Amino acid sequence: MTPREKSPFWYTMATLVFKVAGWHLGEIHNPDIRKSMMIAAPHTSNWDIILARAAFYLMGVPVRFTVKKEWTDNWALGWLVKAIGGLAVDRSRNNSLVDGMVKLFNEHDELVILITPEGTRAYQPRWRKGYYFAALGAQVPIRLGYLDYKKKEAGIGEAVWPTGDYEADEAKIKAFYRNVTGRFPEKGVR
Repeated sequence: MTPREKSPFWYTMATLVFKVAGWHLGEIHNPDIRKSMMIAAPHTSNWDIILARAAFYLMGVPVRFTVKKEWTDNWALGWLVKAIGGLAVDRSRNNSLVDGMVKLFNEHDELVILITPEGTRAYQPRWRKGYYFAALGAQVPIRLGYLDYKKKEAGIGEAVWPTGDYEADEAKIKAFYRNVTGRFPEKGVR
C-alpha cells in the first residue's frame, strides 16, 4: 500500500464522504492481489469517481487511474490529480495506451489501474477493449469494482483472469455487472 493510501487525512475524508452519503462497504474479493486492472462499472454519473475513490481508500486498495499528462502538469490542479491516484500518460506521440499500461505494470511491484470500460456515462453496449488487452499483456487479473446505488454499497467482485477469448471473458464480466444498479439504472450494463 502506498503512503497516500495510509494517509489519515484521505482515510478521514473517505469516511466522511461515505457517512454523509449513507454508503457502506460490501464484499471485497481477492484482497491479496497486488497487481490488477480494476473495472469501475456501471459508470453512469460524475459522482462515481468521488464515491469510488472514497471506497478504495476505505478498502485499502491503492488504485491509480490514467489521465492525460496535461492534467498532472496543470499548475492549479496537478497536485490534486496526482494525490487521488492520477498516472500521467503522454498521448502527444500517439503512443499505444495498452502498451503504456503494460509497461506501467512491468515497472511496478504493486499497481492497480482503475478504468471505466464504457468510456462514457451514457449507456454503451460495446465496451472499449484496451483494459482487457492491457491485463492480458501484463498477465494480471481483471478485478470487478462496483458501486451499487440501490444498496448504497461499494465492493469488489471475484477476479477474472483473461484467457485470450475476449467475448467469453467480457460476457462473464458483464454478467456480474447486470446485478449492480448505477445511479442512473437506464444507463447501466444490460
